Amino acid sequence: MPAQRFIAVDGYGDPNTSADYARAVEALYTVAYTIKFTSKTALGRDFVVGPLEGLWWSDRPEVFTTRAKDAWHWRMLINQPDWITDDLIDEAKQAALEKKSLSTITEIRRETLKEGTSAQLLHVGPYDDEGPVLARRAALDRRLFTRRPF
Repeated sequence: MPAQRFIAVDGYGDPNTSADYARAVEALYTVAYTIKFTSKTALGRDFVVGPLEGLWWSDRPEVFTTRAKDAWHWRMLINQPDWITDDLIDEAKQAALEKKSLSTITEIRRETLKEGTSAQLLHVGPYDDEGPVLARRAALDRRLFTRRPF
């Protein structure tokens, strides 16, 4: 995967019940759409606001197979086009904060992810049914990463 630029915010807890999660998503979309409209009017470059993406982790990996969502850490992200500068993001954050008094806007930051070679796993079905899939993936990882190199 090539390097990708995002706006991002971090948090902790169950995304289904955490007020912090709801505030983070609202703040991200508020800033993302402010960036979009600023880019369209000031730069003459329009784009589609990307989907919400998430990274999830925990100090205890078993919380994912047991669905202990209160112990989840999360980073929510929205991808940004290459031409969106750091200054434009800062200006959009300030404009969004003036328009909507969402304190979480101040926590939004720029994030560049360079994941390199990666694997994807497609799960079809409810999120709460991911546990067995994740357990099989973890077992596969253990087998793959304990082999000796050729």
